[in-house]
Amino acid sequence: MIFWIASVAGLAVAYLLGSLPTGYLAGKLIKGIDIREHGSRSVGATNVLRTVGKWPALIVLLVDVLKGAAAVLFAGWFCAWLYTWPSVMPSRDLQTLLPWAVYLAGLAALLGHTRSVWLNFAGGKSAATGLGVLLAMSWPVGLGTAVVFGVAVAVSRIVSLGSMLGALTAMILVCALVQPLPYRLLVIAGGIYVIVRHRANIRRLLAGTEPRVGQVAS
Repeated sequence: MIFWIASVAGLAVAYLLGSLPTGYLAGKLIKGIDIREHGSRSVGATNVLRTVGKWPALIVLLVDVLKGAAAVLFAGWFCAWLYTWPSVMPSRDLQTLLPWAVYLAGLAALLGHTRSVWLNFAGGKSAATGLGVLLAMSWPVGLGTAVVFGVAVAVSRIVSLGSMLGALTAMILVCALVQPLPYRLLVIAGGIYVIVRHRANIRRLLAGTEPRVGQVAS
């Protein structure tokens, strides 16, 4: 019973880290606006760039990445700490339990970003938070994803396209490289989730109306 209570508490921390509404706070603190009523109405760094400014957008991007990484790092620390309490942890090897703890924490962080308790269970699209999860979970997968995202945005100037290509890259890399099964399940589920969250962007891409960096969202 204590193990399950501790596990729920750990997932709650990961969810709350992911749910920090950084884009919303940037709009409120810097311009006194609700960013959900401006631009693309997203709380992500791209809409912050359009409606608040370049430096706030960069800060939002970095914090969103960091909160995803923090959720995974916390899960690793918390699981290892619980393992020092034999009466709490089940009799399983730590190396077996740790990847599953990361899996659950990563999902909780992604869910927190897209369904933030502070925004009436609305939120962003989890691309930056997902990148943070990847970097903390498996830096080669995260680095490869970041490179593809950066190149795609630099060439197309369309952030949503870079985010979706990054999600696809992450799924390919996690299957191509030697990774634990929970990591593969997390990246595949997370990648599909990020792409589904971009379905409105996909429609605009097909219609040729998706805004580019520097343009105002329609």
